[in-house]
Amino acid sequence: MNKLFIDSDILIDLLAKRPHYDEALGLLALIAENKAKAYTTPLVFANVDYIVTKFGNKQKSRKAIRTLRKNISVLTMNEKIFDEALESSFSDFEDALQYFSAMNQAVDFIITRNKKDYAAGKLKVLTAGEYLDIHYAEQRSKG
Repeated sequence: MNKLFIDSDILIDLLAKRPHYDEALGLLALIAENKAKAYTTPLVFANVDYIVTKFGNKQKSRKAIRTLRKNISVLTMNEKIFDEALESSFSDFEDALQYFSAMNQAVDFIITRNKKDYAAGKLKVLTAGEYLDIHYAEQRSKG
């Protein structure tokens, strides 16, 4: 089972029903069906809460995050991860924190719409749609 790091934009696409909603929904459906294991950081959930609250309300945001949390494990961030991010070549410190948290958990893929944000890393970075394509191609080849 693949281990996926889910970035903020995927969850916001889902909750705000943005243009990439269908891909985000498909990805979260796979996760809910235990066909992939999902991870994210407290920062991602904080970003999601901020955006959803800004365009909706706090109750709606917290309810949505509670629902997502049932299927997404929260990664720890510690001094080692902080220091690795601080010393990395990532241009965005927040992205570096996310990346090194994902590396520490040995995830297989980072799932994001902003692939360039993680270009400085070695982990495979895919959009939700790209991951769905790979997953379904693997299923067809097995069947």
